[in-house]
Amino acid sequence: MKILVVYSSKTGNTKRVAEAIAEELRTTATDVRGQPDPAGYDLVIAGYWVDRGAPDAKMKQWLGSLTGGRVAVFATLGARADSDHAAKCLEAGKALAGERGAMVVGGFICQGKVDPALVEMMKGMFPAGHPHAMTPERLAGIAEADSHPDEADLSAARDYFRTLVSSLS
Repeated sequence: MKILVVYSSKTGNTKRVAEAIAEELRTTATDVRGQPDPAGYDLVIAGYWVDRGAPDAKMKQWLGSLTGGRVAVFATLGARADSDHAAKCLEAGKALAGERGAMVVGGFICQGKVDPALVEMMKGMFPAGHPHAMTPERLAGIAEADSHPDEADLSAARDYFRTLVSSLS
């Protein structure tokens, strides 16, 4: 099976996951900035970092251009991977990938460290009481995310995509 693993990464989180997946599947991970052509692949695995609840702008544009074939998505975000927010962020990527006729066959999400510049920006943007204010709880969650993706996350990604590819073969 010919597989394209493509990713967009801001802090290196999504790149690490993409490289782990690609290594497991004996292929290479390609940065979306190179505008890889998905034609001729049996499966496209596309990874993005979550920006405002959806794929980041570069991956959003690329995923939105897919017009057929099989695609699976994966994402990294600062929130816990088992949260409702994470599930919605993954669904946003799946919906975008399938918008123009691609068949979405799977999705995986894991936690990743948050860009420190974003944290500093948000500290100044949102006053106390705002849903996105930097409360002690939110800052604790961001600190928890700093160690991700960890080896357990990478192993889970490898396992997920190995099983997915096996089921499609």
